[in-house]
Amino acid sequence: MDVASQWQLMWWKFKKHKLAVISAVVLILMYLTVVFCEFISPNLSDTRFTAYKNAPPQKIHFVDADTGFSFRPFVYGMKESINQETFLRTFAEDKTKKYTIHFFVKGEPYKMWGVIPSSIHLFGLGDKEGAAMFLMGTDQLGHDLLSRLIYGGRISLSFGLVGIVLTLIIGLLLGGISGYLGGVSDTIIQRIIDFLICIPTIPLWMALSAAVPRDWSATKMYFGLIIIFSVIGWTGLARVVRGKILSLREEDFTVAARLAGASDLRIIRKHLLPSFASYIIVSVTLSIPGTILGETSLSFLGIGLQAPAVSWGVLLQDAQNLETLAHHPWLLWPAAFIMLTVLMFNFLGDGLRDAADPYK
Repeated sequence: MDVASQWQLMWWKFKKHKLAVISAVVLILMYLTVVFCEFISPNLSDTRFTAYKNAPPQKIHFVDADTGFSFRPFVYGMKESINQETFLRTFAEDKTKKYTIHFFVKGEPYKMWGVIPSSIHLFGLGDKEGAAMFLMGTDQLGHDLLSRLIYGGRISLSFGLVGIVLTLIIGLLLGGISGYLGGVSDTIIQRIIDFLICIPTIPLWMALSAAVPRDWSATKMYFGLIIIFSVIGWTGLARVVRGKILSLREEDFTVAARLAGASDLRIIRKHLLPSFASYIIVSVTLSIPGTILGETSLSFLGIGLQAPAVSWGVLLQDAQNLETLAHHPWLLWPAAFIMLTVLMFNFLGDGLRDAADPYK
């Protein structure tokens, strides 16, 4: 007779949560996009189009007034004019210039992951002179916002994963020691947790990130912020792990492992933690959005990552001016991607939590 394992039961229950499945697919696509961002983005993140500063998003067309319907999408060129009332530069479609969008086109040279040289982009206009495509508009320096959103997603999305790995290690280690050994170790660890929890999180983030040297490179700042978030964020997971281990350390299988001569660390790692691994996965999944929001918030406030690094929080710095937003609302595109990511992780976490609940 076949017996389903715990993971099989979780998978069957998870598949019934349609919103969680859709969220998982969306997140996988987002992470694949940022992994291959050099290939997928039509332009490099630092390429400037000085003739198209603060240009609005272009529309993709399939129908032309002269040629009719076309299966090949295209965009019209843009012509600049000055608004005589506000004296602001405005752009309008120039229907005398038509540029066809092609796939797998040759464009600006790049190095995939900084190693593999190439000049092939997933889509674009090719090497046509004077052609430019800005599907999400440009910023005040003339950068293609779509390309910068894709590049920025690599930092912001990876920040959540890398940060939660360090948080997971610290939380599991200290939570396991606290719950299994008890005594003085438990008292010390729990008092440290109480101290960290009683400090308001955002001011603590700001204080620690402000202490990071401003002359650090983008890479050092990236890992510095990860360490800051991990040192602060392990407390909740450690308390969950401690509570679970307290209820399991006197079970028969734990006593048997101890009598067999297994070390305390092996008992925690091989017997106790796998007993509630599903709850750990749910906790980690729900913690990733908080880490992403934390990095975004600090970068938005100017005390996290700084230009020339490109993250969603850095891109949102251009949206701090209300007057700028009134004339260039497309600068809020990074906020939409942040909201989508957080929602997808929350839906995924809900689905995993329901699938891991044995009483549901």
